[in-house]
Amino acid sequence: MVKKGAVYIVIAALTLGLLLLLEYNRPKVVNWYPSYVSTHKIPYGTYVLNDIMQQLFEKLQQVDAPPFAFLTEATHPQGTYFFVNGQVEFGEAELKTMLDWVSKGNTLFMASNSFEGALLDTLGLETGNLYPDLDAKRRFRHRLVHPKMDFQDGAVFQRDDHVTYFKTIDTAKTVVIGSVAPILENSDMEARLFNVVKQPFGRGEILLSTFPKTFTNFFILKEDNREYTAGLLSYLDGSRNIYIDNFYKSGKPVHTSPMYLFLNTKELKWAYYLVLIGAVIYVIFEGKRKQRAIPVVQPLKNQTLAFTRTIADMYYEKGEAKPIVEQQILNFLEYIRTRFHLSTNQWDAEFYRNLASRSGHSPDEIERLFAFLRQLKDQEVISDNELRELNTSLEKFKKRAKTA
Repeated sequence: MVKKGAVYIVIAALTLGLLLLLEYNRPKVVNWYPSYVSTHKIPYGTYVLNDIMQQLFEKLQQVDAPPFAFLTEATHPQGTYFFVNGQVEFGEAELKTMLDWVSKGNTLFMASNSFEGALLDTLGLETGNLYPDLDAKRRFRHRLVHPKMDFQDGAVFQRDDHVTYFKTIDTAKTVVIGSVAPILENSDMEARLFNVVKQPFGRGEILLSTFPKTFTNFFILKEDNREYTAGLLSYLDGSRNIYIDNFYKSGKPVHTSPMYLFLNTKELKWAYYLVLIGAVIYVIFEGKRKQRAIPVVQPLKNQTLAFTRTIADMYYEKGEAKPIVEQQILNFLEYIRTRFHLSTNQWDAEFYRNLASRSGHSPDEIERLFAFLRQLKDQEVISDNELRELNTSLEKFKKRAKTA
């Protein structure tokens, strides 16, 4: 028996080990979520971009706060504000603050799949989407317009089902930096569409790109695409501060716990700590004072039966059997009312039948019992034998009624 149990244990251990080995060697699922977070090494993170920019630019600063707070609270920030995300929408107040900051001689660089309408209207731009034919492969070629930056085949990307481009631009002020074109199987002609533009704004300038995946790990490490990304980064002024936005990121962690608000606000944090310290002090001192031995209180015993026996003994010793009989009959009638839910006001044939059917006795037995009770009630003097007979008859009735 012991050997058989050992065999089962060995089989279970081997099975578990095999499952763990298969799980360990299973290919990892690639996370294609476009997070654009600088610490993410997934394909659409920007870890490689952040590493490259730290090597290229000395005056680099990571900004985790919202642009509105950073531009209003920071001490005269000057330079380039760099945004990369799937979607960047500032809102009315924040956009106004951003444009005022740009107009004072700063640069705004935004790479996003879409831009808010107020910004496009301000710059006289309009975006559109291009979808290839159903039979065509999803391949798009990205190029830079400047001849010194347009390497031979451009940057080819084939994981998007469409591209966003600027279908309307203000030709008087807008400078085209980059273009995109679908790669067709049976054609050498490529209809280039503008997807990276630059436009002066006040004493500063704004650069917009509709292809944020240019700056992701997957794009930069794919073949020679890094040259295209490096060409776009060359439009940044490395002699000035470059502020990297970490607030508008699709993959940034979101704090949903209310404790995040408490612990990140100085006043609320110390109020929370004081409450905890007060609670601990209360438990230590007040708890000691209150924790005393609790005496064991015995529950009160039911003395009804003992009292009844005492009264019965008292009547019996005095030779007064009549009160004992009357009390026994009253108790017996109360027993019938509570046990069988019958009225005991009338002792007639219907009452006998109902009680007999519920107690397991015959109607004749019930009738004889109640005839005996009626006899004792009418007698003035009760003998000891009659008292014992009454007690025996009632005990037999109750005993059979329990088993019915």
